[in-house]
Amino acid sequence: MSGKSRRALGDPHGLTKFGVNLTDLEPGAFSALRHWHSAEDEFIYIVEGTPILVTDAGEQQLQPGMCACFPAASEDAHRLENRSDALVRFLEVGNRSDGEQVKYPDDDMIMNRTADDHRSFTKLDGTPF
Repeated sequence: MSGKSRRALGDPHGLTKFGVNLTDLEPGAFSALRHWHSAEDEFIYIVEGTPILVTDAGEQQLQPGMCACFPAASEDAHRLENRSDALVRFLEVGNRSDGEQVKYPDDDMIMNRTADDHRSFTKLDGTPF
């Protein structure tokens, strides 16, 4: 995604059970398509900037030092958007499951990932693209 950069912090040190990333969003960028995970918990911590957290409940501006948590299978689709003129930087932490389904309700899409990291995509009703 344009305007987004991510640096893996845990992988270079051998972490395999969970991922830790430092992610930057340039002005106008967003973290991902709005989504939720079936099998992975997700935690974000704002380091710098004032992103807008967009969830099923609405929008909330976050500040440095604030966090947001998304338990696996919570069905609360979310993403961060940088609507400011300054950089947004945040930590992402999440467990790594052997298989997983990510749903993108705004985009009529499901991503299925197997234990060997094979990915396939379908529509929300399960039909292929």
